[in-house]
Amino acid sequence: MDFWQRYRAIDARDPRFDGQFFTAVRTTGIYCRPSCPARTPKPSNVTFYETSAAAHEAGYRACKRCLPEAVPGTPAWNVRQDIAGRAMRLINDGVINRDGVAGLAARLGYSPRQLNRILGQELGAGPLALARAARAQTARTLLVSTGMKLADIAFAAGFSSVRQFNDTIAEVFDMTPTALRNTGRHGPAGGAAAGSTALVLGLPYRPPFDPGIFTFLAVRAIPGIEEGTATSYARTLRLPHGDARFRVEYDAEARERPLTLTVGAVDLRDLAALLSRVRRLFDLDADPGAIDGTLAADPRLAASVAAAPGMRMPGAVDPQELLVRAMVGQQVTVAAARTALTQLCAAGSPAGAPGDGLDRMFPTPAEIAAAGHLLRGPRRRTESLLHAAEAMARGRLDFGYGDDLPGLSAALLPLPGVGPWTVGYVAMRVLGAPDIFLANDAAVRNGIRALDNGGSVLSPDFRETSPWRSYATMHLWRAAAKPAPVPAVPAKGMP
Repeated sequence: MDFWQRYRAIDARDPRFDGQFFTAVRTTGIYCRPSCPARTPKPSNVTFYETSAAAHEAGYRACKRCLPEAVPGTPAWNVRQDIAGRAMRLINDGVINRDGVAGLAARLGYSPRQLNRILGQELGAGPLALARAARAQTARTLLVSTGMKLADIAFAAGFSSVRQFNDTIAEVFDMTPTALRNTGRHGPAGGAAAGSTALVLGLPYRPPFDPGIFTFLAVRAIPGIEEGTATSYARTLRLPHGDARFRVEYDAEARERPLTLTVGAVDLRDLAALLSRVRRLFDLDADPGAIDGTLAADPRLAASVAAAPGMRMPGAVDPQELLVRAMVGQQVTVAAARTALTQLCAAGSPAGAPGDGLDRMFPTPAEIAAAGHLLRGPRRRTESLLHAAEAMARGRLDFGYGDDLPGLSAALLPLPGVGPWTVGYVAMRVLGAPDIFLANDAAVRNGIRALDNGGSVLSPDFRETSPWRSYATMHLWRAAAKPAPVPAVPAKGMP
């Protein structure tokens, strides 16, 4: 978007652009979200920034009226496969908190100095400033939504000390942590119970939101590890500092149709990473207006988009687990893959934080490599899966949120039993790559037949819907999953 496109968005106070860029006003020294209700500033006083960190670095503070940190993130970090997009995915996952700038740079294949220069040019802020902004956003969420102690919030958000936490909150928001807490709602319904690590948080998103993603996850849920319904999903997962457990619920009857995250157990040092992964799992930073507008222009998808606006693309909370699930699911039905994975998951360890009927962890690559006797199916597929698991366990195969599509392909395609379908599926769910079309997928072909009836002259690879073909794939999968209509039986004596 150029300057005037963004200016028209803030003049219209369009909430669709919240989180996608930030508006800084020189005469007030503050920055806002595009939908801020304050009077629209003169163009000559406005500077637009890609990130809140860039606004911080330029000396601006967050608006107390519109709270620009309380918005979904930008979808650009999935659309962009450049260094900036890859870096932001890793920063949001807490890599700098765990490994520092040097660790982030190493994962991206650059020196810290090069990375600082690239991010400064692309985003207006270096990696430390971007990580600081992410910490401030996590801290604000916890302050206004929970009753956690301030010291616990400081370390959960990734700050190294309470003093650093206090200084950052004062600098970014021009408020003390206590004053910021008083702007929100917290208490027994939105905080931690006494003596418990349970937390309840709201998950912001850009409407509309189609809850079909819950069904997608529910039909693939592995008993003991996951549990899902049409409006809820829960699971255990392994994070850098320990096991965790969470539940996400959708209330379509409430006025604002909230998504609620209940964290049953987590090491507070992993809380920021958990929040980031849950948001990725449910694709909560997507821009459904832009996506649906493009898909609805394709006559094959128009009815499906109208019936399910705001469809989301499921992400992944563990890249290595997703590869295993993709390999098991190749060329078999969803039900068959779920059965095979349930058998395989007997190799997993008991959960460190069991609860709500969830008492196991998805097995690690090392556990899978040692569990060949649990694998069923063709010998070649079993050997391929064991080979991939051993490569991940030994560190020979390393991939994750910070990869781009060429890098992911280079890492996975040499594996026996891995082809373009597997790479595309992993790219959709791990990288959030928005423009993947799985042309050879049986369900995609069935979905095309269900929606198109062979009468379209448009391209078979749905290039007209680029750069959102991953979402077109989701609509085709849904169409393929619907039962075929039962022909009406004519009454006796009727033709």
